[in-house]
Amino acid sequence: MSSARPELVIFDCDGVLVDSEPVAARVIAARLTQAGWPIGADELGHRFKGGTLFGVRDEVVAAGFPLPEDWVEQVYAELFDALVDTPPIPGVEKVLDLLDVAGLPYCIGSNGPHTKMDVTLKSTGLFDRFQGRRFSAREVPAPKPAPDLFLHAASQLNADPTRSVVVGDTQADARAAQAAGMRCFGYAAATPQQDFLSYGATPFGEMAELPALLGL
Repeated sequence: MSSARPELVIFDCDGVLVDSEPVAARVIAARLTQAGWPIGADELGHRFKGGTLFGVRDEVVAAGFPLPEDWVEQVYAELFDALVDTPPIPGVEKVLDLLDVAGLPYCIGSNGPHTKMDVTLKSTGLFDRFQGRRFSAREVPAPKPAPDLFLHAASQLNADPTRSVVVGDTQADARAAQAAGMRCFGYAAATPQQDFLSYGATPFGEMAELPALLGL
């Protein structure tokens, strides 16, 4: 992979651009506990971070705890209400400002649906910055940690995958980036650095560190 300045920066959404993870974990954990599968928000965040609600549902059902057919839709409806006041990740707006000044394209590659991104990005004021550059795992055969989403984003924006970089906050992001042949910078504010190092990603602790990593 090239170490030169990238052609494209692909951001994960939750936990990288928008500080939605704690709220989402509380809502999902409460829903599962109500369904007879007791779990706390911290444990849920550790166990399922970077995955999808469909993945959560499938694992719980496979463990013998039936969930309603529309369980995912029910949870999303509650999440959308809970996430209307989501703040941005501290320092990320400055990073986007610097990318704009440098003329370096960026986009979102999220396992979440567009409807969820719409809610959180509008809440944080970041919605307009990603017009036409929001990509969801719903658009590809497999979600992260498969490489499909990141490769799709690069293809849609005419970027060479080997000259694209991923900024994520989960092991799933690092695994997907590695499989896609992309560099990955792992935002480690709430994730063990080893989760990134194990898959060749470079961890960083604050958004203020990211511009230098991107060659800005």
